[in-house]
Amino acid sequence: MIDRKYDVVVIGGGIIGLATSMKLTRDFPNLKVAVLEKEKEVAQHQTGHNSGVIHAGIYYAPGSQKANFCSTGGKLLRDFCDEKGIAYDMCGKLIVATDESEVPQLEELFKRGTENGAEGLRMVDQEEIKEIEPYSAGVKAILSPNTGIIDYFEVSQAYATSMRENGGDLLTDVEVVSIENRDGLVYINTTTGTIVAKYVLNCAGLHADTVAKMMGVDIGVKIVPFRGEYFSIIPEKEHMVKGLIYPVPDPSMPFLGVHFTRRINGSVEAGPNAVLAFAREGYKKTDINLRDTIGTFSYGGFWKMSAKYWKVGVSEQYRSLVKGVFVKSLQKLMPEITGDDLGDPGAGVRAQVIDSNGGLLQDFAIEASPNAIHVLSAPSPGATSSITISEYIVDLAQESFELSAA
Repeated sequence: MIDRKYDVVVIGGGIIGLATSMKLTRDFPNLKVAVLEKEKEVAQHQTGHNSGVIHAGIYYAPGSQKANFCSTGGKLLRDFCDEKGIAYDMCGKLIVATDESEVPQLEELFKRGTENGAEGLRMVDQEEIKEIEPYSAGVKAILSPNTGIIDYFEVSQAYATSMRENGGDLLTDVEVVSIENRDGLVYINTTTGTIVAKYVLNCAGLHADTVAKMMGVDIGVKIVPFRGEYFSIIPEKEHMVKGLIYPVPDPSMPFLGVHFTRRINGSVEAGPNAVLAFAREGYKKTDINLRDTIGTFSYGGFWKMSAKYWKVGVSEQYRSLVKGVFVKSLQKLMPEITGDDLGDPGAGVRAQVIDSNGGLLQDFAIEASPNAIHVLSAPSPGATSSITISEYIVDLAQESFELSAA
């Protein structure tokens, strides 16, 4: 039995799915649109567990979608928040070279950020580092005044509200079980019944490859979950971090290294590391999903990736298991921090896309198939760039599906 019919169904109520549905319902008010979210509330996974940073676009390869989307995304996000009264703080960020050996890579990063259009970047010396972040180590740093902090859960809720005001439906506690393509339509079988759509926008985040497979699409890559573990800083030591303090990253890796992040609520987090998770929603070390684990270990690309980066993997795992090693990583940026200054642990899970050759996909990946568009990879700065990404997806949908606003 068919329970509901729509023109477009967006699978996934994270920040990308909600931004896209907001844009779609605004530009095409004649379309009947729904967002399906398997949790009882939106933004419960990658969106709700991220660091809350508004990125300036420093790290990304010039010409990449990350660089292009982030260059405008932050401004559009702030404009939306100004309109909706959502708080954010452009507290700024330091990317710190802790010794002279890191300075050449720091300078290369400065060139990259400038080329990407990150506004206001400047190099600062050791004296000015101390003026900006008194407890930070460092011989030289990039100051990014156009980096800020925000609550992306609140942003996601506002996107959802706007989408509903535009006439769209938000269906929560609805999990997709299987998908059938027949008679030119998409039959989405869920835990609450069958929903029929002309078109699907797959914004399922950690499960985007699974949804694509349900639709019979061979995407040639697999999502492997990596848990990013962090600690809160105890309230008595939160004053040691004024804004955001990051290390010089390894350009070959998609992870930025452990860092200090002030949150919009005034709390401070230290981390994250990056370790393999044994469940796509594995926020604890003890979380194991047998299907997810078998899926990872049976994928040839995972083993090729492991062969390339096994030293990094062992190091990250060791740091995960031994708190003292985690503290030493933090002390490289802030020598006065101690294990006693670390409070409650927490974690997020990153949907890392790995290709069949073991390559770690570092850019966004948005692909069209008959009757569908699949957001296969939307890592950081996905939240910052959510409005820009939504514009790209809706433009692609208009072209692929020949949508009309009439």
